[in-house]
Amino acid sequence: MKFEKEIENAIIWARNHLNSKDYRLRCLAFVEDAYERSNEIEMWGGADAQESAELYEAHNHIGFPPKGTFVFYSCSGMVEGEIKNWGHVGLSLGNGDVIHAWDKVRIDNYLEIESLTPAPGWSQPKLIGWAPVERILKGIQKKHWD
Repeated sequence: MKFEKEIENAIIWARNHLNSKDYRLRCLAFVEDAYERSNEIEMWGGADAQESAELYEAHNHIGFPPKGTFVFYSCSGMVEGEIKNWGHVGLSLGNGDVIHAWDKVRIDNYLEIESLTPAPGWSQPKLIGWAPVERILKGIQKKHWD
């Protein structure tokens, strides 16, 4: 499988952050850090999860998300005084589960994420689809992270 090492590194890094509250309201940063910091790369996505879902055309990939893919959801709420659809994203573990930053870094079934209790003022997440690893890692560059 292409990018197998990068996928495994990202999943190990993400699992090492289970229960962390450092990524609350920063789900995209969490999944990007999982790939970037564990593989010493820099990747290029959108400014938020919803923008990344559009950029990666996640709506074109529905159904069971393969291991290492970014799984995207639509959801709205307020961040720094602005209300908009920021979206939500998690990293697929390949078994139907997704590791993602919600109230803390946690693992949930990709379909059950739609049933999670959102933060006050936020809408329920609705599954958009997933983005292939080849797409999310397109254009990566090597980078040393401290």
